[in-house]
Amino acid sequence: MKLALLVLAVALPSAAMAADVRILAAAAVAPGLSKVAEQYRKDTKNRLRIQYANPQQLERRVGAGESADVLIGSPGLMNDQLRRNKIEAEKHIFLGRVGIGVAIRSGGFDPDIATLDRFKQALLGADAIVYAQPGAGTYLEKLFELLGIGEQLKPKTVRYAGATQVLEHIAGGKAMEIGFATLPEIRLFEGKGVKLIGPLPEQIQQTTAYSAAVMTETTDAEVAREFIQYLESPSAKAIFASAGFDN
Repeated sequence: MKLALLVLAVALPSAAMAADVRILAAAAVAPGLSKVAEQYRKDTKNRLRIQYANPQQLERRVGAGESADVLIGSPGLMNDQLRRNKIEAEKHIFLGRVGIGVAIRSGGFDPDIATLDRFKQALLGADAIVYAQPGAGTYLEKLFELLGIGEQLKPKTVRYAGATQVLEHIAGGKAMEIGFATLPEIRLFEGKGVKLIGPLPEQIQQTTAYSAAVMTETTDAEVAREFIQYLESPSAKAIFASAGFDN
């Protein structure tokens, strides 16, 4: 009995030290951040409580006063929150850039997107073009107009609210369909009925940078700052890199 009580007494302080880190994050970072969360839990016993949202939703939520311990977003949102003193400038780190990729159903047709002209021909020859709006589609619709194929693609365009629905559609499709999402999002679906053809041709690729910062209204600044420091560790950087984030 004395031994059992001693073991319990030793275990309790360790359990009490575990903390939750509340995070508001752009949905595009989920492929990397979800894996970092697993490793962070193993290394520290702390848990990440992550809420993902698309860029517009995230901007509305933060603008309405919603707070967390850490905010992860693209430059526009982060710079705005910095000006409003909603995030700490000294604990604001770069996570990586993500580009847009092209996906098809595994075992389906294999479009050639090696050059800009071949990319255009692949789109024109496809049965459907699938993307998220808002999301990759915000850029793609403008791009298609600039390439002079916007009107031709409109009748066969399928839009979803998020990348997950796009890639589920592609995985379950039977026609010659081309889907678009960020490279990390597509890589999550590889082996699940989706094949990554590659990134957009270099001359039309658009990348979005993402960074993380401690929010000034955090309820546990010390733990939040420690997590930001953890994101700069070699292991966390390696996880983001393997998920498709470029430095």
